Amino acid sequence: MGADPVAVGTDPVLAALAAACPAARPARSGDAVAGVLPRFAAAPATVAEASGLLRAAAAHDLAVVPRGGGSKLGWGAPPRRCDLVVDTSALDQVLEHAAGDLVVRVQAGVSLARLGEVLAAAGQQLALDPPPCPAPAGRGRPAWPGATVGGTLATGATPSPAPPPPAASAWLGATVGGTLATGAAGPRRLRYGTPRDLVIGITVVRADGTVAHSGGKVAKNVAGYDLGKLFTGSFGTLGLIVEAAFRLHPRPASAAYVTVECAGPDEAHRAVAAAAGSELAPSAIEVDRAARDQPVRVAVLIEGDADGTAERAGLMCALLGRGAGTQPSPPGWWGWPASGNNRPGQEGRTGANGQPGANGQAEAGGQPGDGGQPGDGGQPEASGQPGDGPPGAAEDGGQAGTLVRIGFWAAGLPRVLRVIDGAAMAAGLDPAVGGSAAAGVVYAAIGPDADPAAIAAFVSGLRAALARGAGDARPAAAPAPDSPPVLASAVVVHAPPRARELIDLWGPVPSLPLMRAVKDQFDPGHRMAPGRFAGGI
Repeated sequence: MGADPVAVGTDPVLAALAAACPAARPARSGDAVAGVLPRFAAAPATVAEASGLLRAAAAHDLAVVPRGGGSKLGWGAPPRRCDLVVDTSALDQVLEHAAGDLVVRVQAGVSLARLGEVLAAAGQQLALDPPPCPAPAGRGRPAWPGATVGGTLATGATPSPAPPPPAASAWLGATVGGTLATGAAGPRRLRYGTPRDLVIGITVVRADGTVAHSGGKVAKNVAGYDLGKLFTGSFGTLGLIVEAAFRLHPRPASAAYVTVECAGPDEAHRAVAAAAGSELAPSAIEVDRAARDQPVRVAVLIEGDADGTAERAGLMCALLGRGAGTQPSPPGWWGWPASGNNRPGQEGRTGANGQPGANGQAEAGGQPGDGGQPGDGGQPEASGQPGDGPPGAAEDGGQAGTLVRIGFWAAGLPRVLRVIDGAAMAAGLDPAVGGSAAAGVVYAAIGPDADPAAIAAFVSGLRAALARGAGDARPAAAPAPDSPPVLASAVVVHAPPRARELIDLWGPVPSLPLMRAVKDQFDPGHRMAPGRFAGGI
């Protein structure tokens, strides 16, 4: 939909934006970002339009916030200023698929679901499976149309078993650009890594409209910067991602999930460590605990050819011991964390204490969260037009409650669970906990009815305990660091507005001076998503 001629004629700023991008218009309620309503919205259809749009925005000193599918707009802090939302949904082309080289180049607005369908025709996959989140508010939970290729990609399941968990469906609108900008990663991060590990090239538009390239499958590079890693997890604060190139992996022919229920944190850690340390090559190891007095459930994903998967799953079952079993599809809680309060099967059941009834750079180097070492390791609107949804539907991606991501050394799982329990008890809360334990990332989820002051107390107590080293489990042979080590971190991924006002969402960031210097280099006017990232960047 193009700009309203009447609005363009009466607003010289909108006229300048529309001259660069015909799909520029006055903003609507659904364009809000974390409660902040912009003046304008635009959807460039080409890189040239995106470049011209940001050049026009710079000329009029407009603050710009990028938006992909909208599923993670509630992540990060609200922008201090938001004049223009740039919607990448029209940048939706798969530009090149070099199947022989296991490489794909796509525009930023391509959804993970559509990309999965394209790659599946060649028996390949982009091994990103961001954890599921609920459908946007007011729309209910969409039904699964069947076990689609896109759905299997999003959950790590294979085509033949039952469809993936219903909560994953809202992630099918998540775009390549949004996934990179937030650094979102799901269960299979253990085997394949996070977005910053898979991106090999990127094209971005800087705040002044300059188009810059880095890495593979591009013609012009920016010397001195790995833009792919720099922009991944930057929450749109460095520029607008318009294209990306990824390395691919073969799609596994089959999958099996080995599950076991453990009495407590120590038993769960032994199961996780045994699975991770085995020669059975698990693709993911997830844990789930509904409340602190509940058992810890462990699930291990085994992928490969049909015969090999069955054999390895049997060996994993024997390794995990009594009570372990196998199943062809993921358990209902698989990958739940980024849904906050809305765990699969728990909709609408939230206790008075906020317990869900019985998901630096976001995960850049130097932040705990990946594979035993610190450093990890939207839905279209109902009318079909962005911004037409019910008020608040898009601004938080439909998420409710508070979600805290805890990154730690993987060997510290029992200690971290006890730290979470101690901080929660002191605050009068009992969060559900789950995540990619073997990769050193778990999430604590608190329901939307919890007292904002209690949430703030929980986050503060959790960070204080982690800073004291209560969750430290570094190997004795770990080299002595040159500076105080980051033993663990707690980042608030999402929180209700009243709680968000009381919390520093990001917490201490040792690399903040360097991050500020990078921000000054790429966006000296501080107009790209100002305030969305750590330290008010």
